[in-house]
Amino acid sequence: MTASFSDPILVLTADPQINSLVETLLQPEGFNIKIVSEISEARKAINEKLPRLVIMGERLPDGSGMAFARELNEITATTPVLLFVYQESTSVLKQAIQAGVIDTFTLPISGENFLKMVRNGLAVGDRRRGWMQKETRLATANLRSQMSDLETLSRLSQSITSQLDLDSVLSTVMDTAVSLTGAEESSLLLLDETSGELYLRASRNFNNEETNQEFRMGITDSLAGSVIRTGQPVLVDEENLKKIKTDYLVYSLIYVPLRTHDRTVGVLGVDNRNLKKPFNDYHVRLLMAVADFAAIAIENARTFSDTDNERARLETILTKVQDGVIILDSEQKIVFINQGAREALALSDEDLSYQSTDATVQINEILDLVTRGTTRAEINLSEGRVMDAQVTEIANVGTVITLHDISMFKELDRAKSDFVNTVSHDLRTPLTTILGYVELVERVGPVTDLQREYIRHVQMSVHNISNLVNDLLNLGRIEAGFDKHKEVVHIDRLIGESCENLKDQLAYKGHRLMVEIPPNLPPVWGSPILLAQVIDNLLGNAIKYTPPGGQIFIKVDLEEDQMILQFKDTGVGIPPMDLPFIFDKFFRASNASGEASGTGLGLAIVKSIVETHYGRIWVDSVLSQGSTFNVVLPLYVEGMEEKK
Repeated sequence: MTASFSDPILVLTADPQINSLVETLLQPEGFNIKIVSEISEARKAINEKLPRLVIMGERLPDGSGMAFARELNEITATTPVLLFVYQESTSVLKQAIQAGVIDTFTLPISGENFLKMVRNGLAVGDRRRGWMQKETRLATANLRSQMSDLETLSRLSQSITSQLDLDSVLSTVMDTAVSLTGAEESSLLLLDETSGELYLRASRNFNNEETNQEFRMGITDSLAGSVIRTGQPVLVDEENLKKIKTDYLVYSLIYVPLRTHDRTVGVLGVDNRNLKKPFNDYHVRLLMAVADFAAIAIENARTFSDTDNERARLETILTKVQDGVIILDSEQKIVFINQGAREALALSDEDLSYQSTDATVQINEILDLVTRGTTRAEINLSEGRVMDAQVTEIANVGTVITLHDISMFKELDRAKSDFVNTVSHDLRTPLTTILGYVELVERVGPVTDLQREYIRHVQMSVHNISNLVNDLLNLGRIEAGFDKHKEVVHIDRLIGESCENLKDQLAYKGHRLMVEIPPNLPPVWGSPILLAQVIDNLLGNAIKYTPPGGQIFIKVDLEEDQMILQFKDTGVGIPPMDLPFIFDKFFRASNASGEASGTGLGLAIVKSIVETHYGRIWVDSVLSQGSTFNVVLPLYVEGMEEKK
């Protein structure tokens, strides 16, 4: 800012002669003069408006003029100071110069010399302000240029984050490199891992002949190769042409490394072939920033390509597998469905993406899997096909439903059951005959004690086989669905009856039984005979496999629309290797003692009954500490009798 003629000349002195001299000589010349006598007043005046010139005395009432001149020089270097001293000497002049004073004077002084000294001081101030304005303009222009460069880099960053097409992003990178450095050309060279050479991946302003032919260079004898080897940028700025490749001459050039995962994978360069325009370290820093963005773009593109390839590979696998696969999002809309699922559910080939499940899939069992949170179900389809449907929740993916065709296994199981039922039924008559004749042996004549012992073994064996036959027939009836009669069942009553029926066995083994049932327990919908069999079997197992003096605990809980029954004991437990097979037919745990007789069908019958009541059963067990059998049954809701 140029000083105005109206800007004040501040006079700081308590000497009347100096004040009179200033008023006499300067006011007629039209100068705006402000006279103060103390430093505190001078500070206030300077804060209000910066003076063009300050004339001050060496001695002031509230301090040293020399010290205030030094302070003023630190506050504003553009305001010259003239110092009135009482006696000029070399020492005083030295102190004045060190304090930033441009001239000193003493009385007497002629008016002409005083005016000349004032005008010279004002000229010095004008030159100082002019220099300051020039430097400010240069600094402002430099700052604006840097702000423009930052905005360009910001736009490049936005382009990289908003695009996945590598060619488009690299095109923007090339334009940005030329724009920021003012270069004629830009190029991006990537390292060929196979040949060890650099090849041209993108460029700007190269002529067609250079870009059409395969542009390659080695890394052992080239500037770009030195960047690959050292990981450091290269700046070439010479008056003479420098050859960096056959028929490729430049005056100035910058190469900076492209780094991903702490590894140099390429080189970004700018050059001038015709203009003798130099580059500097600032251009190197800008190009390094652009190279970082280019490396990010390349890495993003590679990651996206790998992800897209993996997605395509996975989609191909899911499409080709025989099992049906359905993937749903968080809103239960279809994201993916393969051909196996389309064929199983008789769906058309139209695009079902993001259609709701209930509007697309018309099978109640599938809808129940989705809406009721069930994890597994068997689905009976047309033509006698049976599907095992499983639901899996996968984080950040959604709900995955798999459909596995188990029709063949169901048919085999049905054939096996038919065979077992037929054989079991045919065994009942000969077993009854054997048992009858054995009982008649003692009636037809005397028998010895040894013969009597043999008869008891035969009777025991026949009874065991009869129990096995009865269990097989019961299991066959349950699996065939013969016991379809259902009604409202109060589980608390069945538990009470079972405890009463088995009290002698409990007393014989000295077990302590604890039962915890909430008051006003709501009923379930089912067969009272079959559900009583479940309770009898689970309580009987707890009694059988718990050593004398153990504890058995029956607990009933309610959770939303379900009833949870727990049968907990302090028995021998089940070995971990046996747990997956504990509900299989004819399976007995490897640690079951020979004294605990059984057919191996009790838990298989329990599981079949529970599943026919739309429930679930599982076991938690610790070897030598005990087992807990958990049964979940749906509570009775009005209208079940019509639905089931």
